[in-house]
Amino acid sequence: MRIIDLRSDTITHPTSSMRTAMAKAEVGDDVFGEDPTVNRLEKMAAERMGKEAALFVASGTMANIVSQLTHCFRGDEMILGDQSHIFCYEQGGSASLGGIHPRTVKNQPDGTLSIEDIEAVIRPDNVHFPKSRLIVVENTHNRCDGNPIDAPYMAAVRALADRHGLKIHVDGARIFNAAVALEKKPQDLTAHADSVSFCLSKGLASPVGSLVCGSNEFIARARRNRKVLGGGMRQAGILAASGIISITEMTDRLVEDHENAHRLAEGLSQIQGISIDPGRFRTNIVYFEIARKGLTPLELARQLEKEGVRVIPVGPRRIRAVTHYHITKKDVDLALVIVSRQMRASA
Repeated sequence: MRIIDLRSDTITHPTSSMRTAMAKAEVGDDVFGEDPTVNRLEKMAAERMGKEAALFVASGTMANIVSQLTHCFRGDEMILGDQSHIFCYEQGGSASLGGIHPRTVKNQPDGTLSIEDIEAVIRPDNVHFPKSRLIVVENTHNRCDGNPIDAPYMAAVRALADRHGLKIHVDGARIFNAAVALEKKPQDLTAHADSVSFCLSKGLASPVGSLVCGSNEFIARARRNRKVLGGGMRQAGILAASGIISITEMTDRLVEDHENAHRLAEGLSQIQGISIDPGRFRTNIVYFEIARKGLTPLELARQLEKEGVRVIPVGPRRIRAVTHYHITKKDVDLALVIVSRQMRASA
């Protein structure tokens, strides 16, 4: 049975060219800065993000915590969205590992944080308060329909941050999806950030890895924080070789994932018992709701899996589906047939 796995773009397998590059990778000890393939990947990543330097790390979560630890001291405060990946899905690492206090602001439907809301929670200089140090923006925004966030908004956040002496980190796990959707270069979306992280192991199909990008001074301090987190990888060029393929061969094809996601959303909108506005989805993430009493997302997901379609329940009525390298138009069409059949059966 053909498995149509829409749970996440993290389930992608490395391409044949990645496997070849990994097998042939020139390696050295990266902790000593001697792995030529890692060095090449970091240089490429920095150039793509418009930054001076980059650091290869094991995961998106590690990339974000390394960035937070580098920007903030213990007792500092960061401002981020209440629906952000860092706040919802990274185990409170900022607090448990860094002593960094999270101050949440309501995410707008498009994934942004209102400039007024951010400014309202910036702390005055007072011994009773933690010091506001960092603003975090997520792009694309996972829980807000995978929405891409454009450069004019980032310019407004930059102006606010500069007025108050704050830094900006972009959790850009899917920043290449944002760039493709907005028809911009990634550096156009990160120009106003002090640091940006992005994943190789989501839609870009590498098996492992993320990058943190920033100034030379920032990355030098981030490298120390990576080490204390246990992230000093030795002959990591075997992994970095795949990341180079991700950046050079996999970014432009993301438009196919977006087209398939739109096809999926349009098809779901025609199925009775499902509530979805297909116009809301601009990248590869689709959320839909069950609009029928007596059927839960978990029950529907279990029934779909029996027929080879995998999705993730994410709320009392909500389900997430994500398109990626292994999902074709035929897969989308078949998934829609199966969802429609299951919805009729549950009526």
